[in-house]
Amino acid sequence: MTGSAVAAHPRGPEASGRTAARLLAEAIGTFCLVFAGTGAIVVDQATGGTVTHVGVALTFGVVVMVMIDALGDVSGAHLNPAVTLAFALAGRMAPGRVPGYVLAQCAGALAASLLLRLLFPSNETLGATVPAGGPAQSLVLEMVLTWMMMLVILAVSSGARERGLMAGITVGGVVGLEALFAGPISGASMNPARSLAPALVSGRTAELWVYLVAPIAGAALAVPCFHAIRGGRQEPAAASCRCLR
Repeated sequence: MTGSAVAAHPRGPEASGRTAARLLAEAIGTFCLVFAGTGAIVVDQATGGTVTHVGVALTFGVVVMVMIDALGDVSGAHLNPAVTLAFALAGRMAPGRVPGYVLAQCAGALAASLLLRLLFPSNETLGATVPAGGPAQSLVLEMVLTWMMMLVILAVSSGARERGLMAGITVGGVVGLEALFAGPISGASMNPARSLAPALVSGRTAELWVYLVAPIAGAALAVPCFHAIRGGRQEPAAASCRCLR
């Protein structure tokens, strides 16, 4: 982090204003992610498959890329509780910020699913993630997918105050890639907020635990793996991230 200690750690109204801006950015970014991504699934179902599976995967990847570029310099554009928790574990954000980020992300996701319910009242799932096979299969798959994604995020993130076009393209690319090949089996959620919102609004919560446990476990596992790859080097505590599905 550049600048003086006062600039780096503002107090009073300035600090409160920055915190509010970060939380609003996370809520808006996650809203856009869930509205566009699960909305693509809902529209695909409503129109007899015109969006297609490839179109849904591309929608998730592109919306992640766009939100990172638009909001990354404000909040880091985590858009995902698993990413936020992993960044705290990696020492890239203060643990005290985690609850606010997670609540903002979940609030944005819920707002998106509620709006989709209003627009498509007859849709049964609202894009909820449901295992195509057994829960154990999707649990392992979601863990591995999130682990892969988080490794990429840790590698390309360079701080919340810099907007890197290539970082957005890379993270959006890995999200789209994983959705392309794993979406038909597990839904390729990799994001507790993305799965929680449509499940609660549609009432399809039987397998929700898979999509809450697996992404958090996979993202947490990525932290020591990344440090091992980098030879134990730590990023500055002030560094943040951008991301996700």
